Amino acid sequence: MTMNDSDAEGVVRRDRFSGGPARDFLSSLAADERIFAADLAVDRAHVVMLAECDIVDDETAGAILGALDEIEAAGHDALPEGEDVHEAIETAVIDRVGPDGGRMHTARSRNDEVATCIRYRLREDVHEAIEATLVLREALAEIADGHTETIMPGYTHLQPAQPTTVAQWALSYESAVARDTTRLFDAFDRLDASPLGAAAFAGTPFDIDRERTAELLGFSSVLSNATDAVAGRDVLLETTQALSTLATTLSGLAEDLIVFANRGFVDLADDYSSTSSIMPQKVNPDTLELVRAVAGDAAAGVQGLTTTLKGLPRAYNRDLQRATPHVWETVDAVTEATEVAAGAAATADWNAESLSAAAGEGFSTATGVADLLATTGVPFRTAHEIVAEAAAAAEEPDVSIREALADAAVVHLDAPLSEFVASGALDDALDPESSVASRDSTGGPAPEAVADQLTAVSTSIEADRELHANAACVLGTADERRLEVVSTYV
Repeated sequence: MTMNDSDAEGVVRRDRFSGGPARDFLSSLAADERIFAADLAVDRAHVVMLAECDIVDDETAGAILGALDEIEAAGHDALPEGEDVHEAIETAVIDRVGPDGGRMHTARSRNDEVATCIRYRLREDVHEAIEATLVLREALAEIADGHTETIMPGYTHLQPAQPTTVAQWALSYESAVARDTTRLFDAFDRLDASPLGAAAFAGTPFDIDRERTAELLGFSSVLSNATDAVAGRDVLLETTQALSTLATTLSGLAEDLIVFANRGFVDLADDYSSTSSIMPQKVNPDTLELVRAVAGDAAAGVQGLTTTLKGLPRAYNRDLQRATPHVWETVDAVTEATEVAAGAAATADWNAESLSAAAGEGFSTATGVADLLATTGVPFRTAHEIVAEAAAAAEEPDVSIREALADAAVVHLDAPLSEFVASGALDDALDPESSVASRDSTGGPAPEAVADQLTAVSTSIEADRELHANAACVLGTADERRLEVVSTYV
């Protein structure tokens, strides 16, 4: 039995609600292509559960599941018109099966259906974003491992501050991205609960098995409150916020590489650069500039989503249809930016000579000299004042830093500098490489301290890789189990 064309336009709205100038405004069908596969998975899990619970007979379940196979093969573009992908798929099923196709919607609402589809798809997206962070962390760890002794200038306020190493710089970003990974894992964990079976918001009188549909969809649990299940979009906001934080980390990484490239410290690969349309000599870090800009897009996603969700009454409101584009756009942009940042960092060529030459600029070892004086018993604030006065005096072209230090010591210590500091020790404090080597406290840039950091980073990445692989296994196993069960009906 088939439906006539007018009936096939939609199964939800009666004549009173079937058209009018707002029809296109109401429809999310085009945007819903993203959750087309998710909806089919949710439909299959729900129909199987209905059959197993004897709510729908096996023959009807088989007909519906067979129709879903045909709809999947035809693709999203072949769906009939509808308010959304959920209605369009149901309409297509009824068009193939007849009125019994409508049994697929027993014991559920579009409210719990869409909430489940969103979580199902976003779980996959977050999984991909986590993979991108792991690749970036591996690239940063590899940079660090190859540059434990590559001295570079360290900056605060973009002014020369203290010498450090490329390894220390790279690991500082690995630490930040590792936290971003953790935030995404946390978001994934809270996404990993099924709303299906909550119906409109007050549950259903049918004796359904929510745990079974959760199992078939690879969810680790079900949401315990039906109203929260359909209304809650805090997990979308949490995910978007985590992605925005990651984008902020990427923006800083991109900015550093852009500045370093400008100063000749690093050469970016051609794959991550471009040239001017009129100035052929230029190599522009365009991809990293776009990575930097994504932070603004992600922050806008957080603001847009927050504003949409703010003040909504409980249960379902149509405003929520406008919530998901913010998270979809953010996860796509930030994941791609993470992949690009990883590629740009991994293929960059560090110029050790330029970095070393710049490492001592601006009297960047001044803190080391102050520390040296402090180790001899001079109060650190006094040592700080001596070195500060010496730095100012040494700005004169005919005054060396050693002379300036000696003069300032006499003023503040009433004794020659040599009574406090041996000449060789002062040489080491003034030398960028020796200065770095002396900073061997936990987390410092000295090669042995970096080696400890690298060991910890390797362990952390390996652990997160295992978590990521386990999640992939759970999702993959659920897909296989669901399709295997479906095949017994079709």
